[in-house]
Amino acid sequence: MNNSQSPNITTLDLSGISKVLSGKVREMFDLKEHLLMVATDRLSAFDVILPDPIPKKGEVLTQLSAFWFSQLQDVVENHLISSHIEDFPSSLDPFKEQLAGRSMLVRKCEPLPIECVVRGYLAGSGWKEYQTNSTICGIQLASGMKEAEELAEPIFTPSTKATEGHDENINFQQAVKLVGEEVAEQVRTLSLALYKHARDHAKERGIIICDTKFEFGLIGSKIILIDEALTPDSSRFWPADQYQPGKSQPSFDKQFVRDYLATLDWDKTPPGPQLPESIITATSQLYLEAYYRLTGESLGTN
Repeated sequence: MNNSQSPNITTLDLSGISKVLSGKVREMFDLKEHLLMVATDRLSAFDVILPDPIPKKGEVLTQLSAFWFSQLQDVVENHLISSHIEDFPSSLDPFKEQLAGRSMLVRKCEPLPIECVVRGYLAGSGWKEYQTNSTICGIQLASGMKEAEELAEPIFTPSTKATEGHDENINFQQAVKLVGEEVAEQVRTLSLALYKHARDHAKERGIIICDTKFEFGLIGSKIILIDEALTPDSSRFWPADQYQPGKSQPSFDKQFVRDYLATLDWDKTPPGPQLPESIITATSQLYLEAYYRLTGESLGTN
């Protein structure tokens, strides 16, 4: 399913196959009946794509998403058809080396224009907002909470889906205006259920899922889970054995890179700075460790 010697990929074009989207990390190709979603080794931080690839990152994102799609399909259907290259159309045979391990054949749908964030702990932009008025996205929380403290119950805090620049946190009523009340209620219920299932699985394996982001789409009136699921790119993963509320936590995600970038004289606008080899290697190892802990399987190293 994966090739331990697969090359780093930062951009991808497939001759004769129409590329319909190039996102911060993923390339999307139109296969007429379905879509091909390819995770590159690009890393974005503060919504800026950094110049250096992170080895194995695309494989971790793809294979971990496939794992979660399988684990959570009793909660909601998802867009994955297959992440096994032998199941792909023969038109993709010339590109097997580039696609192996990092690609998913997925169903087409109409993506919803919001990102569905679930927070179980007080961190990131939620912690920043909380310090001002004890709220997150308009949800009132108890006063006197510490950074990284667990919330009494997970909360749904949607955001806009920016094609460029920063996503913006919105309250539930703003989400209703974007997708309608019925759909907003459904994705809130589904997001919280998905988070709780994943949180319980991860805790058994020594990982705290601080927060995560889901995306949904519509096939007709049916809501399905799309994009990626519960990866180090879309979530904050903390090692449970080092958890200490009241401060920033060590993590198995790109917070490690964000923390390094915060030490630089960089204004968080493009172009992004180059990363030292030590940061690149450590980040790759963190992604691989998260995959191993959550799935019990190893993707190997370069």
